[in-house]
Order: sequence, then C-alpha cells, then structure tokens
Amino acid sequence: MELTLILRVLLRRWWLILIPVVITAAFAIPEFLNSRSATSGGFGVTIRYTAMHAPNTTLPPRDGDYQDIWLASELTVNALTDWVKTSRFAEEVVQITAAQGLEIDPAALVVASDNDRSIGQLTIYWADDTQLAAIVQAAIEVLRTRTQTYFPQLGDQPASVQILDDPRIVPVPPPLVNRFAPFLRVGLGLLIGIGLAFLVEYLDPTLRRREELESLGLPVIASIPRER
Repeated sequence: MELTLILRVLLRRWWLILIPVVITAAFAIPEFLNSRSATSGGFGVTIRYTAMHAPNTTLPPRDGDYQDIWLASELTVNALTDWVKTSRFAEEVVQITAAQGLEIDPAALVVASDNDRSIGQLTIYWADDTQLAAIVQAAIEVLRTRTQTYFPQLGDQPASVQILDDPRIVPVPPPLVNRFAPFLRVGLGLLIGIGLAFLVEYLDPTLRRREELESLGLPVIASIPRER
C-alpha cells in the first residue's frame, strides 16, 4: 500500500522531478563530452632503484655473509622513500629543471614512493610528457648527488643509487571521480526532484482519493467515476 502511494505521488508530480534533472543534465552533458574527448589525465613514470651507503674503500677486505651491508641498503632505501615525498626534494628537482630552462611549480609536482626491502620505487605524475622526461632526469640526478645534504649519516659522500630499468612514461587515465561526475550530478538532480515532489505533496491540502477522506474519518456517500 505504501509503495502504491509513493508511485502515485511520483506520477502526479513527475514534472517537478524532471525540472532539476533537466537543469543538471544541461551542465553535465557538455562536461561528459569533454571527458570522453580527453585521452588521459596526464602522464606518469615509475623509477625503480637500489641504494646504499657509498662503500669505504680504505677498509681492508672482510669475511662473512655481508648481511649488514644488505640491511644498510634496505635502511638507505627506506630513508630515500620518505625523502622523495618531501617538499625539499621537489625544490631540488625544480632547481635542476630551471637551469635547463623549464620553470615548474614545485607544489604542482605529484610524487609518490614505495619500497620493497632494498628496492625503492619513485612515481612522478605530470601533465606534459616532454616536460616529465626532463623532470625524471632531474629527479634521478637529485637521487644520485644530493642525498648527503639531507642524511648526515652518509658523511660527505652521496648514497650510491642504481637505477634498475629505463623509466617509461605512460598516459594516466582521468580519475574515476572526474569520469563519473556528470552522472553523479544528474543523480543528485533526480534526488532533489523527488524530494521536491514529496515536499509539494505534503504541503498540498487537496484530497483526491476515497482513502484520503476515509483516513480523516469522513464517510464517502457517493463517487463520480472519471470519464474515460
């Protein structure tokens, strides 16, 4: 019974529901077409590397399984993983690109990082692939030459950083939020329209059906059927 009443309200106030849907669709359709024409959400590249404290060549040869060397490498990669996400790392990269004639905003540089034991991973996102190639080379140079500035335990020598594979720049798809935003707006318009229909129905004192009169305790003597 309640479902029937809800359907009656929706059918009676369909035009109120349609108004917000049409308004939101008018703004959402051009945005949807633009998102379909966009090929990507920019470009990304991942750099995998290993790192360790620069070996001290003045020490005599050693015996053993070198587990402490591997542990030191893992700790170095862990430190670099946190360092590359800082604003200082971005500023170092920007200084190098500026010297090459490429001015970028360090705040716009999106950098992510991760590590798997002694393997570090640096991911950079940028809107232009040509500029990103220059940014990647600058980031590698910073990794190889600037670490001793930020890690006193390295002494006056930068960490030994080895890039494991050639960085590959690939297109990045637009975020899901951007791709589904037009549909979300139309859905919001539909919810607003439904809410508006029920609000108008609640404020409307008109009685239309026998059940509504009987619910008020008024007897129905006769009814005139609708002309078909």
